[in-house]
Amino acid sequence: MTADAAWLTLAGLGAYHGVNPAMGWLFAVSRGMQERSRRAVVRSLVPIAIGHEASIALVAALVLGLSTTTDPRGLRIGAAAVLIAFGLFRFVRPHAHFRWTSMRVSDRELGVWSFLMSSAHGAGLMVAPVILGLEASRQSHDDMAMLSSGPIDIAAVGIAVHVLVMLAVMGAIAFVVYERVGLKVLRRAWLNTDQAWAGAFIVAGLVTLTS
Repeated sequence: MTADAAWLTLAGLGAYHGVNPAMGWLFAVSRGMQERSRRAVVRSLVPIAIGHEASIALVAALVLGLSTTTDPRGLRIGAAAVLIAFGLFRFVRPHAHFRWTSMRVSDRELGVWSFLMSSAHGAGLMVAPVILGLEASRQSHDDMAMLSSGPIDIAAVGIAVHVLVMLAVMGAIAFVVYERVGLKVLRRAWLNTDQAWAGAFIVAGLVTLTS
């Protein structure tokens, strides 16, 4: 995977997560309606983004740590196997994720929920092969600016790009739904992304295996 493709993939995954209601914009809209406040919508986006970023950072740190002690081909095979297995699991158990008993949560609880939900949906696993691609590009690139950046720097920037795109898309959708549409649209046209997400894991695993 080239550096340009890796950056575009990170941004694309961020946009996908922003669109997916399971990643948090539904919570932001609900809190805004409960408190009848636009500020509540904005305030909800911050812990959602922090929890999502923490989940991805944890996986990225694990992958980068393993990359220093594991053969690159072995690491790719292992990552591909995990991605494909997780994709198959999501096909079999599409609703296997954490649930809260109430939509009324504090900012801290919302951050924890976001971390658990992102982890359960495999957001970090999906980003892991892209981080590996960026690190491989960094090691082989001739540009001195790229070579001067370490794997942690590259991973941090990559995660930041992903989360910022997600936050922008999520915020835009939350405001449109809050201001113009309302939650009643979900009764008529619910966007179910579970199968597409599971398939994306399998595709990502195959791409990782053959790259």
